[in-house]
Amino acid sequence: MQLSDFDYHLPEHLIAQHPPERRGGSRLLHVDGLHLEDRLFSDLPAFLQAGDVLVFNDTRVIKARLYGEKDSGGKVEALIERVENEHEALAHVRASKSPKPGTRILFAGRWQAEMVERVGELFRLRFLDDENLFDILEASGKLPLPPYIARDTDGEDDERYQTVYARERGAVAAPTAGLHFTEDMLTMLEAAGVRLAYVTLHVGAGTFQPVRVDNIAEHKMHSERYEISQATVDVIDAAHAAGRRVVAVGTTSMRALESAARGGVLAAGRGETDIFITPGFRFNVVDRLLTNFHLPKSTLLMLVSAFAGYDEMRAAYAHAVAAEYRFFSYGDAMLLERKEAACQG
Repeated sequence: MQLSDFDYHLPEHLIAQHPPERRGGSRLLHVDGLHLEDRLFSDLPAFLQAGDVLVFNDTRVIKARLYGEKDSGGKVEALIERVENEHEALAHVRASKSPKPGTRILFAGRWQAEMVERVGELFRLRFLDDENLFDILEASGKLPLPPYIARDTDGEDDERYQTVYARERGAVAAPTAGLHFTEDMLTMLEAAGVRLAYVTLHVGAGTFQPVRVDNIAEHKMHSERYEISQATVDVIDAAHAAGRRVVAVGTTSMRALESAARGGVLAAGRGETDIFITPGFRFNVVDRLLTNFHLPKSTLLMLVSAFAGYDEMRAAYAHAVAAEYRFFSYGDAMLLERKEAACQG
């Protein structure tokens, strides 16, 4: 398939620049084949039965953007892509001249770092203070909002660009389908017998990387770290054995689950995934997908087209634009039913 197959016209005013007034106060488009139903996110429990499983990504967004200057006085902006240990990270670095190995950078007027080496397009930075790097970022970093949100980060984002169940520090972008959930809704779902399970996938800045080839089969996906516990595997296996459905909350949960089941059976463990889900992919784990609306020509639009059907997604997105749904990270949600042709066996 060609990149142009995944383009659509999106009026700029539909790109949500702020979260809804209250968490969970979003719309929900239910997509079941070519049948489309306009609902509210608060209606989600009506689509679930006791024994169904919701699988959440519990990664926590770090304040990954740092500003500093080199010894020479040149300004530097770093976006931490991956914290590797207590003192080292891989980062995207913007400066008038790329720092060479051995270059010292002072971040936020207080944290000394040294550029160690280039790793592909990234820079390995070693922070020279005693403090843990996560603590440095929490003290002096800024939350990295997506590039299509055309404003600076404010205090509201520190809370709203984070899920209520975020635990494992390491993402530089939020698993945005989870932003709709409140503590009250999670409690209500559990009381109704819906099982809540968790995976961790640390979302990288590569999630916003544009596809630069016309033939999508030539695209190389970025790599992200994930971990799935045996407890989560057991909950999912029990649900399927009982004829219940597994609902991935967001494309990151789906990518973790389907990565861990590439051999046909879901297995616990941790690893790296560069899984690229496009039409023709066979799904082993996920029965339904809760997700936000995705960018034109993006790998995530390809993923939802693989899951729910290409024609079905074209129709759903056309409807969402006409009905003026809010798009992208702070936007509205969709509940997608898997097209049968996309399932295993």
